[in-house]
Amino acid sequence: MTWVRTLLAWLPNPVVALLILAIAVLAALILYGWARKLVRRTFAARYPYVYSIFKQTRGISRLALLILTMIVAIPVAPLRPETAQVFTRVLAAAAIGLIGWGIIIALHVAADLYLRRFRLDVEDNLLARKHNTQVRVLARTVDVLVIMITLGTALMTFPAVRQYGYSLFASAGVAGIVAGLAARPVLSNLFAGVQLAMTQPIRLFDAVIVENEYGTVEEIGSTYVVVKLWDWRRLVVPLTYFIEKPFQNWTRETSALIGNVMIYVDYRAPVAVIREKFKEILKQSDKWDGNVAALQVTDFKESTMELRCLMSARSGGVVFDLRCEVREKLVDFLQRHHPEALPRERSEVAVSDVPSGKTPAEASKLAHKGAAGS
Repeated sequence: MTWVRTLLAWLPNPVVALLILAIAVLAALILYGWARKLVRRTFAARYPYVYSIFKQTRGISRLALLILTMIVAIPVAPLRPETAQVFTRVLAAAAIGLIGWGIIIALHVAADLYLRRFRLDVEDNLLARKHNTQVRVLARTVDVLVIMITLGTALMTFPAVRQYGYSLFASAGVAGIVAGLAARPVLSNLFAGVQLAMTQPIRLFDAVIVENEYGTVEEIGSTYVVVKLWDWRRLVVPLTYFIEKPFQNWTRETSALIGNVMIYVDYRAPVAVIREKFKEILKQSDKWDGNVAALQVTDFKESTMELRCLMSARSGGVVFDLRCEVREKLVDFLQRHHPEALPRERSEVAVSDVPSGKTPAEASKLAHKGAAGS
């Protein structure tokens, strides 16, 4: 850079300094472009994952080269001491931000490398969901901590901000209490995220019932959880909800569930025949997992029997479809082969009340007409 300064000695110092800084920025961008082409030619075809890591670090690489060239250019540029000091502090803050950014990128790359062994697109993905949830939530929590530490450290490089921070924490105890109370929701959600990652009451793609709504856990953020409901709506819930309030998790240990179908039939219904037909329906269905199949008489009503059909399937959505299938096929079976098993109303007419020349059925109709007329 010295030769540039000598070459431009006839120009005013501010113009020379501006040109030197511009040349430094241009050199950094050219060097970055050349390195990018070299890396693409070397790794894009043979090592695609290494090239993907380089693509993730494009921003930080460009910033690192800019900071490096500015560190070289500022001492050479004819700047006033006060201006050079400001540039130096800005570069120091940028370098601190660069370190924090690098830590976050390294954390995400390590998380991706660790999670490559676990696949979410398989039938039995319980272990994959467990590790994905744990790693993603912890990574977001560490991101927040790194950003806070980096920002605080960068601000401390400026004396005015540093002195203001010292005086604020030294003299304003009440303000500190107020700030702590104001930050309590953020901190509680942050600590809830750590607790959620360690204990895992929910995981990604878990089937849950929250606020009487059924859905699956679509995203676990640093302060909230997004639940995709069955009708494609999104329910956004704070992390603390899953620590402080009860909810249903249908896939906590396994995704298999038991469903039930309640059928009300006449007392003349052949329960054994219906039971065999129920098992036949399950065996012919591709939704049944072959584990649970039971039909029992669970209650007597005034004019009907209550039959409870239990069946199992590999997930909550499949259980719902299987229940609908069993209902439709059992009702069709009863209508076709055992219509006497369908519920009906009964009335009893005493023989002594039957008028002469009338059948009990005709007497019953006359009784109903008389009651209606009165």
